[in-house]
Formats: sequence, C-alpha cells, structure tokens
Amino acid sequence: MGAIAEYFHEIKKEKLRMFLTMLGVCWGMANIVVMLSVGEGLYRQFFKQFRTLGEGFVVVWSRQTSKPYAGFGIGRRIRLSEDDIPLVSRRVEEINKISPEYSRGNNSLKLGKSIFMARTMGVYPCYGQMRFYFPEPGGRFINQLDEDRKRRVIFIGNAVRDEMFGKEVNPVGRTVLLNDIPFTVIGVLKKKMGWGSEEGEDADVTVIPASTFRVMFNQPYLGAVLFTPRSLKESKASIKEFRRAMAAKYRFDPEDEEAFGSFDSIEVTGTISKVFRGIQIFLGIVGGLTLIIAGIGVANIMYVTVRERTREIGIKMAVGARPGYIIGQFITEALLTTVVGGALGIGLGLSMIEGVKMLPIEHDVMNIIGKPVFSSMLALICSTILTFIGLLSGVFPANRASKVDPVEALRYE
Repeated sequence: MGAIAEYFHEIKKEKLRMFLTMLGVCWGMANIVVMLSVGEGLYRQFFKQFRTLGEGFVVVWSRQTSKPYAGFGIGRRIRLSEDDIPLVSRRVEEINKISPEYSRGNNSLKLGKSIFMARTMGVYPCYGQMRFYFPEPGGRFINQLDEDRKRRVIFIGNAVRDEMFGKEVNPVGRTVLLNDIPFTVIGVLKKKMGWGSEEGEDADVTVIPASTFRVMFNQPYLGAVLFTPRSLKESKASIKEFRRAMAAKYRFDPEDEEAFGSFDSIEVTGTISKVFRGIQIFLGIVGGLTLIIAGIGVANIMYVTVRERTREIGIKMAVGARPGYIIGQFITEALLTTVVGGALGIGLGLSMIEGVKMLPIEHDVMNIIGKPVFSSMLALICSTILTFIGLLSGVFPANRASKVDPVEALRYE
C-alpha cells in the first residue's frame, strides 16, 4: 500500500509529466485494440462468407493426362460418368458422401409469358447438405424419391424466385417450364452471403434430380463430382484414392495429378486461416510498436524519477530498506502507470470501434471487410502485452534505484 500511496503522491506532484506519459500508453493501447479488432473482424467475416459455400467438401473434375501410361500418350481427355459414383463409393473408404454434379447453362425458365435464363444442375439429395442448400420455410430440397422416380421437381435459387415470382411470394407448389417441360417448384434456397454482394452465384441456380437431368438433357458426362471425406484429416487421402480408382478404370498414371482438377475446401480453409491470422498478427505488431514507444517513455520517466528521488532512496536504504523493497516500489509505479493508461486506451479503442460501426459505410464494403470485433481472447492478449510493457519499463530503472549507494545518495542535492 505504501508504494501505491507514493505513486499517487507522485501523480499530484508531476501532473503534466504523468498525464503525458499515460497519454502515450493510452494511445498505444488504443492502436493495438483497433488493429487487432479490425484483423479479427476481417478473419471472422471471411469464414462467415466461406462457410456459405459448404463445409468440408471436395470438388473433383476431369482434365487431360500429362504422362504417358500403358501405351497411351499424353493429352488424353478423361470423362467422368455417373457410373463412376458407385465405383468410387465402394473403393474409396475415406469418402463419406458423394454426388455427381451435372451442369448446363442458359436454360429457359418460363412462368406465363415471362422467360428467364438460368443455369441448371443435376445432383443427388446429399448435395444440399454438402453445399448448404438449405430451403426457406415451407419448402424442401430434392429427396431420394425424387431421384429414384425421376420426378420433374425443381429447387430454385432465391434470386431466381425474386425475379420470377417476387420477393414476398412463396412459389412452392407452382409450376414452371424448364425448356418447355413442366416442373413443380419444391423449394427456394435460403439466402446465402455472397462475395462482395448480397447474392452469390448459388442464388441464380436451379437444381433438379440427377436422374431427371440425365434423361432430359441426354448428357452422359459429369461436370464434376463433389464429396465429403470421412474426416477433415482425410481430404488429401480421399483425393488421392479417388484419382487412383479412376486411374484403374480409365488406364492412366495414378500419380498424374493433371488428369483431374480439384478444389479442397478443407485445405483452402486451413491455408487462408493462416494468411488471415498472419494479417492479424501484422496489424497487432503495427499497433504494438506505438505501445512499445510509449513503454520507452514510461521507462525514461522512471529513470528521471530515480534521479530526482535519489536522496529519498538513500534515506530509505539508510534506515534499513532492502533493495527488493526499492525495486518493488518502482516496478509498482511503472505497472500502475501502464495499467491505468492501458485501461484508458482499451476504453478509447472500444469507443473508436463502436464509432466505426456507426459510420455510413456501404453494406457491400462491410460484407467484404467485416466489422471490427473485440473478443475476450483479444482482451487477454492486450492485458498480457500491457503487463509485459509495464514490467519491462520498470525493471531497469528499479534495478538502478536498488544499486544507489546510501552514503552518496545522502550527499545528493
């Protein structure tokens, strides 16, 4: 308590000096809070957007061979068909769910006299779970009976619904003509966050059962195959085993990675997570430099305090004060200076964050960068940094104070 009382006595004695010192710490901490919060907001916004694509899925599509194999030359086109789906399901244990993805663009969708052009996909029922094609209330995605019976049912994107029926209309049960063939609307895609806009590409698609698509368009080849691995750690192994299974059927080198293209959302998530965490760390370092400078200011003030209070220190040591007491006194003062200034800085930083949230920034911009977020983890990081700076700025001046010679100190004017 004695050290704290002396600290407040020092504040009263040197008001301007202590105010400027705390102001430096306050501004440095506010910088860290804002920078880390901006990075956290950017990180969370990215994953919020990325997760609308689906979670833990892999897309594979056929390309051309790049290695000669068993008498075949390079440049041979590999074509996937729906017969490959059960083959892969049997041979690749790492795969949990799998669906073909037929795709055809520029299909006419008619409602009365209105005609719209839309992209149509043919998939299995599990596709909806893998790609987060969740229906609005009152509707559904395609099911196994639709697939088994080749039903003419259609699941439409929310942007398609808005254009054809209007935003407030529930079209479930209505009939539309897909390339002049009647289809019953069974569901509307629940609005998903897009990249840089309110609507993503998924909002513009129409989905029908794969069996219906194959009969209707007489399209023997798949645009892609989408599957989820049994566990997140098995994504790379599942892609490798998928390629190996296809290599055995279509006779190409199983190590030929050019024969199939792939998009591994699990790997991409991990990679981009590291990138965004790196950005956040960089922003924290930029903000931290200001706090370090403020810490140097605190240390300088403590050195000045040691010099000004040399006689006082000598008297205390002459009457029996141990070096540990002197060290503790100055470290306490340095910590209190940084903690008080840092607490004010956190408050200032949070006020700045709330101010940013209230700015009239366009929705599309906020949809990309996100809003600053100050989490409990960031609070812990800021507190740790603040404590470290406080200790560091107090240790060296305190050590110097503890080595004062009492005899020489009493002669100091």
